[in-house]
Amino acid sequence: MAWDFSTEPEFQAKLDWADAFVRERVEPLDVAFPDPAAPYDRRDPLLRKLTEPLKNEVKRQGLWACHLGPELGGPGYGQVKLALLNEILGRSQWAPTIFGCQAPDSGNAEILAAYGTEEQKRRYLEPLLAGEIVSCFAMTEPQGGSDPGGFRCRAVREGDHWVLEGEKYFASHADLAEFLIVMAITNPDVPVHRGASMFLVPRDTPGLHIVRRAGLGTEPLGEGHHCHVRFDRCRVPAENLLGGEGQGFAIAQTRLGGGRVHHAMRTVAMAKKALAMMCERALSRTVQGEPLAQKQFVQGMIAESFLQLEQFRLLVLYTAWHIDQGHREQARLYIAAVKIQMAEVLHDIVRRAVHLHGALGCSNELPLMRWWLAVPVMGIADGPTEVHMLTVARQLLKQYQAYSGPWPPEFLPEAVPQARLRLGLEPEPGS
Repeated sequence: MAWDFSTEPEFQAKLDWADAFVRERVEPLDVAFPDPAAPYDRRDPLLRKLTEPLKNEVKRQGLWACHLGPELGGPGYGQVKLALLNEILGRSQWAPTIFGCQAPDSGNAEILAAYGTEEQKRRYLEPLLAGEIVSCFAMTEPQGGSDPGGFRCRAVREGDHWVLEGEKYFASHADLAEFLIVMAITNPDVPVHRGASMFLVPRDTPGLHIVRRAGLGTEPLGEGHHCHVRFDRCRVPAENLLGGEGQGFAIAQTRLGGGRVHHAMRTVAMAKKALAMMCERALSRTVQGEPLAQKQFVQGMIAESFLQLEQFRLLVLYTAWHIDQGHREQARLYIAAVKIQMAEVLHDIVRRAVHLHGALGCSNELPLMRWWLAVPVMGIADGPTEVHMLTVARQLLKQYQAYSGPWPPEFLPEAVPQARLRLGLEPEPGS
């Protein structure tokens, strides 16, 4: 009976190495270089000097770009193994870059591998896989938000080129990227999910303009790396259409599914770290003559955090297992469920950790407020929570059917006589 919660010894040894390596060699980068864009900056010679030896160590361990199959130089691990590895990498904002699996480059590499020409793979995919460059995924629009039906960025065929016109918003790291993968409408006369296509757009293409750089809530105005991009008759060769015309959303869903699982396990890592900080604080801080750990309110906060975290962790691993088993419909249901829970679990645990640390927790002298800022992002990125709730409900409703007649099957005045009949019992008196 294949029912087990253990990890095979060989892979556990790799996880143990990664755990120690991230703690001792990678997490210091988080402290010394906390800017969230720093891991994506390939132009800073100091950062390259510090990170290249670390990347080489990861490659020697066979843990570089583990999300990729052997045909692209990766080990071809399934989603369960990737989830367990990402549970470690999620403790550090630098770790995904050091291990060659940072978003959006991981998903963009898969798109280029599947749909790029040989020259595009040579020019962009190979250095992307080697960690020498970064990329951008440009889908959201200023007026469109989470509704693709509002997308206006167009691509029109002119001879042997496509011409892009329109705008994208929150195109993360477009200012640092060598190329963008852009969603654009190629057929406005059909529903958007059949009329949108994807294009590879080199960063230096004439007509591609960065209007401004947005940041997250606490970053100074104009200093972020989530870009507002404008395409002004931006011409790309016809072969820069990725996949077939109208396949943009199908390609996007292919790259997003596994990425959500990876991101969820990195969220588990962040929440585990917040819970550890709560426990350490409770044991270290004395209030009214006794440790915080002796206060029942504090004990309740810790217990609730542990329960939420463990339930979420098991949900993510179960989702990864469904993907590995090829359970397509179940995977879709559970990926949506994971996406819903991700922001909620992190919100609750980090909020408690901030509260338990008092003024220090609210300050910029601990990482808790940075993690707190990640909560609303998780509720919006890759589709808002509400969209995934609709997916969960619709997938579940497919598994059931309406009953006939006015009463549900559990209606006892009818269910009791039927049950007695099946058991060979006489009807109850008066029934």
